[in-house]
Amino acid sequence: MLSTRNPPAATVPYVDGYWWSNDGLRLHYRDYAGRADRPAILCLPGLTRNVRDFEGVAERLAGDWRVIVVNLRGRGESAFAKDPMTYVPLTYVQDLEALLGELALPGIVAFGTSLGGILTMLLAGTARKRFAGVLLNDVGPDLDAKGLARIRTYVGRPATYPTWMHAARGVQEANAAIYPDYGIEDWLVMAKRLHRLNSAGRIVLDYDMKIAEPFRLPGSEAGPDMWRAFDAMGDVPMLVVRGEKSDILNANGAQAMIERAPQAELVTIPRIGHAPTLEEPEAVAAIDRLLAKVAARTP
Repeated sequence: MLSTRNPPAATVPYVDGYWWSNDGLRLHYRDYAGRADRPAILCLPGLTRNVRDFEGVAERLAGDWRVIVVNLRGRGESAFAKDPMTYVPLTYVQDLEALLGELALPGIVAFGTSLGGILTMLLAGTARKRFAGVLLNDVGPDLDAKGLARIRTYVGRPATYPTWMHAARGVQEANAAIYPDYGIEDWLVMAKRLHRLNSAGRIVLDYDMKIAEPFRLPGSEAGPDMWRAFDAMGDVPMLVVRGEKSDILNANGAQAMIERAPQAELVTIPRIGHAPTLEEPEAVAAIDRLLAKVAARTP
């Protein structure tokens, strides 16, 4: 039986867009058409993820909302960086600022998963006036060291498979504890979002393995004061989504965010680890509530 948690391959049309980074990389995004009288939704994936991670979200919201989904440098159809030390949040933010400048969007609702949520908070310091709403998916100013250590064990490790079923089984083996209720259809969908077919006919992960280099450096988790970045979002309508079993955003960290931003809503997705897909029923309902708030505040 086909699970409704993850939809089949993309059926809603989109346009492939490209822009140039300050250091000359050609970067890619998907642009799903929607109402021009509303802010656009800007979707930012996690560390090893790409535009396909938001297929379900974009397909559901497109038409009512313009949805722009970004491939960060080194992912998907975006170019790989010559210098792996540019695979860091501040460079990603510069890339996103270049995109926002080129698109000249009057307002955005940022959906950020994991690393994408960190970039959302950092963008608030430079593009706060553009923000009409924010969704932080399983991420916050304080990250749990246990989860970061787990991510370091797999990021940048190549994996190849001869068939999509082999890839699905590999994804299941690595993520069964995070999504304990998934069936084989779900694992196949996830495998096709995480991987691509290379020129040799092998199925490989769809990112530059060198993104791991700066992430593995001692002290790499140190950076800007993320609470300051979080506070910069002010009274913008906010949704914080947390997986009940998350090892990146723990319950105390999520509660601290809500106490710091009383206008925010916290939704916990049961039986899910890091990170929710945003296609779970609880996430879908919460996203609709967030967007209703944004629509009500839009002139």
